[in-house]
Amino acid sequence: MAANLAQLLMRELMAPRAWFLLLLPLSLLLVGYPLFSAKRARKRQQETDGNHLPPSPPALPVLGHLHLVGFRFPHVTLRSIAEKHGGDLMLLRLGAMPALIVSSPRAAEAVLRTHDRVFASRPPSLVADVLMHGRNDIGFAPYGEHWRQARKLVTTHLLTVKKVQSFRHARQEEVSAVVACIGEAAAAGAPVDVHELVGSFTNDLACRAVIGKSFRSEDQNRLFQGVVADASALLGGFTVDEFFPFLTCFGILSKVVRAKSDRLRKRWDELLDRLIDDLESKYKPMAVAAVAEAASHVKKDEDDNFINTLLSVRQEYGYTRGQMKAILLDVFFGMGTAASVLDYTVIQLLQNPRVMTKLQAEVRSCVLQQGQGEETVSEDDLNRMPYLRAVINESLRLHPATPLLTPHFSMATCVIDGLVVPAEVRVLVNLWAIGRDARFWGEDAEEFVPERFLDGGGAAHVSYWGNDFQFLPFGAGRRQCPGINFGMAQVEVMLANLVHRFDWELPPGKVARDIDMSEDLGLVVKRKHKLLLLPKLCV
Repeated sequence: MAANLAQLLMRELMAPRAWFLLLLPLSLLLVGYPLFSAKRARKRQQETDGNHLPPSPPALPVLGHLHLVGFRFPHVTLRSIAEKHGGDLMLLRLGAMPALIVSSPRAAEAVLRTHDRVFASRPPSLVADVLMHGRNDIGFAPYGEHWRQARKLVTTHLLTVKKVQSFRHARQEEVSAVVACIGEAAAAGAPVDVHELVGSFTNDLACRAVIGKSFRSEDQNRLFQGVVADASALLGGFTVDEFFPFLTCFGILSKVVRAKSDRLRKRWDELLDRLIDDLESKYKPMAVAAVAEAASHVKKDEDDNFINTLLSVRQEYGYTRGQMKAILLDVFFGMGTAASVLDYTVIQLLQNPRVMTKLQAEVRSCVLQQGQGEETVSEDDLNRMPYLRAVINESLRLHPATPLLTPHFSMATCVIDGLVVPAEVRVLVNLWAIGRDARFWGEDAEEFVPERFLDGGGAAHVSYWGNDFQFLPFGAGRRQCPGINFGMAQVEVMLANLVHRFDWELPPGKVARDIDMSEDLGLVVKRKHKLLLLPKLCV
């Protein structure tokens, strides 16, 4: 989140003109800050009507609490601040930006269920405005009629259970390709980069779902992967103008961010425009009413993709091409979380050999009982693997792909447990802190213990569907991720196959506890570095 901010600040401050442009408004602000602060405090006091604002640690002029949050791991520092100064609900000021930090299941339930409608919107975002064609997507769109229609389109046509099932064969083919690649490396005694492998797998599957099988012959997967990675980095951060709106009139950094966003949107548009043009040319001679009928009879698997589906219903929803492209970018982001989950799960298995052994025994036993001679685990086997799902749940608890949920935005003043949350406040739900809270997970909250999700465990009846607020890897309420089924189908079948045929070792001289866990902060948090492992064929 803040890493992008630090990089932009350092680059811009190297320019001599930046010093003058920064010092002038900062001087004016420092002079006027006491008056502004007093006026704002009086206004908030009037809004509370005898109630109190959420607790807040002492703040600095201009910076507010930015100096406390830190640039590297904001979810970690926010937990520490909450434990010391705030509690379940805490109000921070990040520059001029008020932010409500949610750090407990009780507070998360109040925001995401009890007062869901009040907090169902998203804050303004320059990057999302540019990349998403005026925030015409689902994830970043403000709450309103457009968002409701877009959400309906995705849940009705793109990410239904039936649609997820229709891609079963595609998932199995992509898994088989990965297994074959690992098998070649094992035979040669060569290491493989599991970090890169699972990233390519989820990206290729996303390309296949959005574009169809043609992505492989046209070698477009790498292009999409690059655009999505760059977009995630931009969308996952804040621009300096959001922290300090008074800088907007000077255009110190907003022009840099806008230029980057414009270039990125152009790359995204170029990738999708040709694909959409090719498909539209098939339907052009037809009457509008016949387009949906034609799209529904295209050849299965090769042409049954999300672009085709969007074209078949675009007249029904009245969507422009820009809106279609914004929604498709959302789909890529949603699928990208699977790679992060797989990467962290493999690391946890390496660091916990007991769990790895138990998981391999379950997977191999289930496949053996079926009498299969196939080289890959099929999705039919997964329902007989409760420990596999417990392992994935535990990984999601400790390493949510979005440690801080995509920000919510209060549309009106709201009272939670006697504390007033003003309107137009960003709301950051700290999933990372909630998932490690010993009050709800026990003394071993920081340990990797999948058994807690099995029968007899303390979290046996806890699921990720948004009804158990101590475990919200996909959010809850109106803004819950709509692609849970699609993402989890990838994770389950890929993980089962990784442990079925192969034993895994670190290269000589390396130990699991030394794996570099440095992270890239973006829309989806992922590790920066490779994960080189030696696969050994299981005899």
